[in-house]
Amino acid sequence: MRRVVLKLSGEALAYQDSKGIDHLKVKKLAKEIKDLYELGDIQLCIVVGGGNIWRGRDAELSGMERSSADYMGMLATILNALALQNAIEALGLETRAMTSLSIPSVAEPYIRRKALSHLEKGRIVIFGGGNGIPFFSTDTTAALRSAELGCNLILMAKNGVDGVYDSDPRINKNAKRYTRLTHKELLENNLHVMDLTAATLCSENNIDIIVFDMNVKGNIKKAVDDFSIGTLITNKKE
Repeated sequence: MRRVVLKLSGEALAYQDSKGIDHLKVKKLAKEIKDLYELGDIQLCIVVGGGNIWRGRDAELSGMERSSADYMGMLATILNALALQNAIEALGLETRAMTSLSIPSVAEPYIRRKALSHLEKGRIVIFGGGNGIPFFSTDTTAALRSAELGCNLILMAKNGVDGVYDSDPRINKNAKRYTRLTHKELLENNLHVMDLTAATLCSENNIDIIVFDMNVKGNIKKAVDDFSIGTLITNKKE
């Protein structure tokens, strides 16, 4: 069995203006996740962000203390995790939502051995609440959970971006898309795939990352096998 982490931004669940939870979009995303799960050899973890509801760095700009802003962001990720959980279960799949912040009446607390047990029983595990401490992004959560749970691949689903480029393709029409990078190249060139803490964790633990456009139908399922749809970041030789 292959154990993978699907990393979703909060905006993946949002309305067109990147705000709120668009239930139609969540249902569509759940169907794509079901297609991935039904490959049959996948143990699936999902880490979801909260930027559609709250962005800590925006609050910081308004003068809010950073820790408080980050905790609010963690709560936003839990709302998204619950929305996604219900949409996936409506399709007949079994899930567990686990949170780094203790909200026992809403979701299970994250316990590594319990998460492993759920995965081995074929349940999709959805992580909310980030790492449970401020100053870390949900990218870091994806990397940390991958390392803790023995996941060897992160599916880094992007909204409308089909890989890693040497410059912003929205500004530079001649921007080059990489098909393959090493973790060292990712870090040395400061390519903005994920924050540096997350990238370093992936590098040190030999966790591959595939960056792809989740808005193309079928790409979430394809991403585990067909790396040509995006950019693969790996320490493995070709």
